[in-house]
Amino acid sequence: MLDRTGERFDLKPKRLAADTAYRTGKFLGWLVKAKKITPHIPVWEKSDRQDGIFSRSDFQWDKKRRGYVCPDGKRFHTSDTVHDGRTPLYRASKRDCDAFPIRVKCCTAAAARRIPRDIHEDTRDIARQNMRAKAFTRSRDERKRVEMRFAHIKTHHGVERMRLRGLLAPVTNSTSRQSCRASRR
Repeated sequence: MLDRTGERFDLKPKRLAADTAYRTGKFLGWLVKAKKITPHIPVWEKSDRQDGIFSRSDFQWDKKRRGYVCPDGKRFHTSDTVHDGRTPLYRASKRDCDAFPIRVKCCTAAAARRIPRDIHEDTRDIARQNMRAKAFTRSRDERKRVEMRFAHIKTHHGVERMRLRGLLAPVTNSTSRQSCRASRR
């Protein structure tokens, strides 16, 4: 859609607002690196823990050395093997974990702590930083305003699918087409 809009109308957005369905590292990487567009997309954190165990956010990412550092200051290492086609694992050494005074808050049953990091995590970090900006809040509010209108149309007018094509009113399923035609007259 971005390419088509650029070709037809010579428009290139500086920012793109979307919901969390577009939060994948692969999409964010494409948006930032290939298209040079600032993502205003909330990043959903699945790594936060509620059981008292350290979550991934408790470990600092050392960008220069490309590895995690634990709360005790020890470095994690990786074999650079990419699991599932998108996730290398960073591991602490068992010796470091055994010497850690609050090991029970870090390693549960495992011998040493492991942290997965998406290959596009750098662009997810950019999206996380954008979430703190005022422009992100404005984009979120504008997106919600539009989505509320679509939700109203779907709920109160029985429209299941909507395609916006051309300058005329939207054309949807067959029952809604008749109502759209009637409303244009």
